Amino acid sequence: MADRRTRGTTGPEPSRTTAARAAAIAEQLHHECGLLLELFRKKESLSPDLTAADGRLVSVPPPSSQLDTRDKLWRLHSALLQCRGLLERAITKEEEELGGAEKGEYESQRKTVRDRLSLLLANTGELLKATDGTAVLTPSLEGSEVDRPTVLFEVKLWIYRIFKELDYWTKTAITTLQALPSAAARERGRSGGIRRKRSARR
Repeated sequence: MADRRTRGTTGPEPSRTTAARAAAIAEQLHHECGLLLELFRKKESLSPDLTAADGRLVSVPPPSSQLDTRDKLWRLHSALLQCRGLLERAITKEEEELGGAEKGEYESQRKTVRDRLSLLLANTGELLKATDGTAVLTPSLEGSEVDRPTVLFEVKLWIYRIFKELDYWTKTAITTLQALPSAAARERGRSGGIRRKRSARR
């Protein structure tokens, strides 16, 4: 994956209202992902005990307590962008290999998840711009396992793994977004303390 980002050194903190709205959207999306996984397992007669393969499909820097608010938002937004790309390819692959003529509860839930993910991305993008305004994200799915499965059962497992990946990142989004206001406050406190020390030295 190729990510490119440029940013300034300072910027306003994200809006509490926008952060709360984004967190609420993430919570709803996480719930909807759970329903989608259940419907997919039922539709394809997969075992409820089925577990996804180890390893993440999305590639972003590892989490760290050293990341500031902007970096945490960038990491989350980049991961969600990649999830949307994977989801779009999964839908295309599913319709090609498993058939997509039927429009039932599963297909409706899949569309709901896709639309809700786009809404969440719009909100995280707004938060990212509020903290920096110059971030450039260019996630690439080259080298991922997007087009590899050819055996029908492997296709089903691959789609299931993508849904699980999205479920994981929506859960991560909830934690990250709910912590934003307190994280921004801590960063203000640290920067204020540094300024006061510098003033005292002068």
